[in-house]
Amino acid sequence: MQRAKFALPSIVTLMSIACGFGSIVISVDNATEGVAVDYRLAAMLLVLAGVFDALDGFVARATNTQSEFGMQLDSIADVMNFGCAPGLLLYCWGFQKLGLDQPTLLRLGGMASFFFVACGALRLARFNVNVGRTDPRYFVGMPITAGAACVASVVVAWPEPATSVLNGSLIVLLLFVVGTLMVSTVRFPSSKQKKSWGALVVLLINLGLLAWLQVVYFVLFFLVYIAGTLALNAAWKAGWKGIAPPVVYGDDD
Repeated sequence: MQRAKFALPSIVTLMSIACGFGSIVISVDNATEGVAVDYRLAAMLLVLAGVFDALDGFVARATNTQSEFGMQLDSIADVMNFGCAPGLLLYCWGFQKLGLDQPTLLRLGGMASFFFVACGALRLARFNVNVGRTDPRYFVGMPITAGAACVASVVVAWPEPATSVLNGSLIVLLLFVVGTLMVSTVRFPSSKQKKSWGALVVLLINLGLLAWLQVVYFVLFFLVYIAGTLALNAAWKAGWKGIAPPVVYGDDD
């Protein structure tokens, strides 16, 4: 039983990998057909992978079974689930059908998708080597899970494949912007912020918006999340101290 207990977090991580792999399979199988509901399913599987990703850490802490093996498995899972899977999803959804008439855009889309995957891998590597050397209240760069959810939210809201050069160009821009934010030194708030009644009010407002806007809510959420974070970092640069800035540990920039 003691040995089996140590396997629980890894089983949850493998369930996360199964969701990411399922998303990849659906994206590839649907590339030529371009069925909107299948692309939405592939994107929702990435959201479910994120749920399992959060759950494996909770299970490890609850059972006191944290291990180096679990950390390495989780990191590998993150590259696949939140780097490769969303990159491939955006490539198939945004460029496969459009590329039949726009081969240059197809190649550009492939480069943009790879850029997103590469930035996600670099983001994870930097996070792993900087554990304990950065302020835990803030992430250095957008977390890869948030980056994957950001691009997947666009597919959830508008699952029909891209049909114009403008659509394809906007998807290329999305991949480059989110990838750049992941490897940037912009400080993104983490879940380890001090809890307050204000945070509870914000949560309730977001739940109300989710019920009202439904799938479009996620796109709006990430627009506000990114714009608000960039504004906060700009305010810190200007000397504003209304919200405590992150503690700098010397070389975490």
